[in-house]
Amino acid sequence: MVRTHGDYPLLGRGDVNLYSLFVERAMNLIKPNGLIGLLTPSGICADKTAARFFKEVSTSGQVGGLFDFENRRLGTDLPPFFPDVDSRFKFCALIFGGEERRFDETECAFFLQNSDSIGDSDRCFPLTPADFARVNPNTGTAPVFRTRRDAEITRRIYERHPVLVDRRNGKERRVWSIKYLRMFDMSNDSHLFRTSAQLDEEGFYRVEYNRWKRGVDLYVPLYQGRMISQFDHRTNSIEFNPNSTINPYLSVPVTAAEHENAGFCPITYFWVPEPAVDRKFTKGLGWTIGYRRSARSTDVRTMLVAAVPKVGLSDSIFILMPETDFLATDAPLVIGNLNSYCLDYVIRQKIPGANLSWYIVEQLPVIAPGDYEARFGDVSARDLVRDHVLRLTYTAHDMAAFARDLGYDGPPFAWDEEERRHLRARLDALYFHLYGLSREDAGYILDTFPIVRREDEKAFGRYRTREMILAYMNALAAGDTDTVVDV
Repeated sequence: MVRTHGDYPLLGRGDVNLYSLFVERAMNLIKPNGLIGLLTPSGICADKTAARFFKEVSTSGQVGGLFDFENRRLGTDLPPFFPDVDSRFKFCALIFGGEERRFDETECAFFLQNSDSIGDSDRCFPLTPADFARVNPNTGTAPVFRTRRDAEITRRIYERHPVLVDRRNGKERRVWSIKYLRMFDMSNDSHLFRTSAQLDEEGFYRVEYNRWKRGVDLYVPLYQGRMISQFDHRTNSIEFNPNSTINPYLSVPVTAAEHENAGFCPITYFWVPEPAVDRKFTKGLGWTIGYRRSARSTDVRTMLVAAVPKVGLSDSIFILMPETDFLATDAPLVIGNLNSYCLDYVIRQKIPGANLSWYIVEQLPVIAPGDYEARFGDVSARDLVRDHVLRLTYTAHDMAAFARDLGYDGPPFAWDEEERRHLRARLDALYFHLYGLSREDAGYILDTFPIVRREDEKAFGRYRTREMILAYMNALAAGDTDTVVDV
C-alpha cells in the first residue's frame, strides 16, 4: 500500500523503513510556512534510501537544523539517551519547514553526546543549501563533519575538484572511463565455486599462480576483500573455519618473507572457471582495479584499493573496471588518488556504516586528468604517480600484465618495507599539493588518523608517517622529486 498509494513518493520506495514514513507524513501535514522538529534515526539524512527526501529539503533550504547524536556518552557515567537501544545507534534532531519556509543556512552538528555541545562553535556550524548539493551532488545526503574545520576543508576540496561520477541533471559525467562492477556473488554464484579437494577429485592439477588445470580447462583463484589492501593484492591468505557459521573465512597475514618472494600467491579457499572470469573482464586486459567493500571511518584506513590480476573476485571486492577507451597508463592515477590520505579523509566525512557503497565512491572529489600536468621540478605529477604506483604494485609475477601495459618490461620490484614507506609518503605529499592544501591542512588531516599514529609510535616512538609526508611536501615544493628525506 505504501509503495503504490502515492502518499509517500520520497520515502516509500525500496526497502521501506517505517520511521521514514512518519517523516514524510509530517512534511505533508505542516503548513507551507510551518516548522517541525523530529527525533529520528540518523539514516534520514545519510542513507541512500532516504536520499530523495533529504536532497529535496536540504538543497532547497527547508532544513533549519540537523543535530546528530550518538546514543552512547563516552567518558561519562551517564547512561545512553535510550537505554534499551544499542549504544552505537545514532539519531538526530531534524528541524525543517514547509514548502514556503526557507533558511539561508542549516545549523549542523554531528557525533554529539550531549545537547550542550550545540553551543560549541567548533562542533556546531552552518552549511548552506549549495554545500549539501556540492558535497553529495548525486544523492544530496548529509556529510558527517565532526568539526567546523572538517567542514571548511572538505568544502574547499569540493569547490576545486570534480566528483568521480556526476549524475546531476539526469546526465552522467565521468572523470575516468571506468565502470562499477561486482563479479561473483558468494551466494548466487556458489555453483561455480570449487575447493582444492573437489578439483583434485575431478582430475585437476595445480599449475603456476595458484591455478588448477585439466587439459584445456582452467580454474583461477577467487579473491575475497580481506586479501587486498592499498597497493597490495597479496595482503592475506584465506583459511576456512568450518566451526563458524557467521564468518567461516579467516585472514592469514602474508609474511614479509612471502611478500619478498615474487612467485608467492596468497592461498584462497575457492576457485572459479576461467571462462566465467573472462566474460566479466575488459577484452584483452590482464588486470583490473578493485577496492574492499567492507570499510569503516574508524578503521586504520577506509579506502583500500589495489590493482589485481585476472582472477575471480567475490562481492566483497568492488571493481572499477576500465572501459575499452580507458588508457591503461592512467590506472596508476586512479589507484594513487583513491589511496591518498587526502581522499580517505573526505570519505570519513561521508561513510555512514560499514560498507563503502558505490554511490559514496562516485561522489568523491578526484584529481582531474589535466591537473596531473602540474610539474615539480622537471617531473610532471603524472609521471611521478605512474612510477611510484608501478613500483608499489608490481612486486609479484602475476602482475606482469599490469607492468607491461605501463611500458615496463623488467622483473618485479623487490618488496622493501622502508622503500615502500618513502614511496607512499611522497605520493601522499604530492596529492596534498594537487588538492591545493597547505602543510597546516595536511598536518591536521593526518592527525585525524589515530590508529596510524598509534602504530607509528609503537614502531618508531613518534608519528613518523606524518613527519615523512610533511617533509616530502617541502621537497616537492622545492622541485625535488629524487631526494629520500631523512625522517
